[in-house]
Formats: sequence, C-alpha cells, structure tokens
Amino acid sequence: MQKRFKPSVTVAAVIEKDGRFLLVEEETANGLKLNNPAGHLDPGETPAQGCAREALEESAYVFRPTALLGIYLARSMKKSTGEDQTYLRMAFCGELGAHDPGRTLDEGIVRTVWMTPEEVRASAAAGRHRSPLVLKCIEDYLAGVRHPLSVVYADPSVLTKPA
Repeated sequence: MQKRFKPSVTVAAVIEKDGRFLLVEEETANGLKLNNPAGHLDPGETPAQGCAREALEESAYVFRPTALLGIYLARSMKKSTGEDQTYLRMAFCGELGAHDPGRTLDEGIVRTVWMTPEEVRASAAAGRHRSPLVLKCIEDYLAGVRHPLSVVYADPSVLTKPA
C-alpha cells in the first residue's frame, strides 16, 4: 500500500510597515535563512489564530490577520533525511500591534529584520530565503491580493478537543 500524501500545513504573516516587510532570520539545516514569521498550524486553532500565534512567537510582535493573501504549495527535499516534503501555506496580512522587546523568540530564530521589497528580492536572488513562498507572498501583497478571512472556514469542532 502506498503511503498517503500529507502535506504539512503552515501559516505565515506578511507584515508591512512604512514600506518595509518584517522577516525573521532563522537557523536551518541549510544555514541562516530568511522567512516570513511562519510555522505549523497547531491543533485547536484556526489558521488565522495560528498565524497570530506564530507571528508573536517568532517576532515578538502582536499581529491581527485581517485578510488571506492566498494558499500556496511548495515542495523540497529535507537535507538531513532526504525526505520529500510538501508544505501547504496559508498566508495572511493584517494589522501590526505592540512589540515586546523582552520576549524570547522561538528556538532557532536569530533576529527580526525589516526589509524593503528591493532588499527582499535581492535576498531571494542570493538564495537567502527558506522557501520560494517568502517572496511570492510579498509580491502578492504588493499586487493588492486580498481575500476575506471568511474564505477559510473552521468548523467549531476545530476549537474543542474531541471527546
């Protein structure tokens, strides 16, 4: 029997302020890479809630998703195991809130950086992005792509633990 295909579901925040985008620099098996504040969707949360949580954990900024940018797929080979991985990313944009400079960032996150679109594009060309989706999400944001949060429906059962 063939192994069932199960992409990893991730959520990402595209956060812009004064023409600059918030990225995180993180340690990976391929060295230091740049990424949108992003991570895996956890049980018991909607994608928008997961995005807000990941943004806070990785950047120490409060973030409130207000729109879905899109749903993206990317595939890669895990360097350490040779495992074929596919990621399904739901990317959101929204409102930037307070920053907590004393908050410890997630393990592996080295720092946050604010970059212009030109700097983001240059860092992509230099191979500095963790995923090709980093730039794609920002380009969609710049192009004005926005979908209402309601296009991602979460049944109330998502928010409760099964009996």
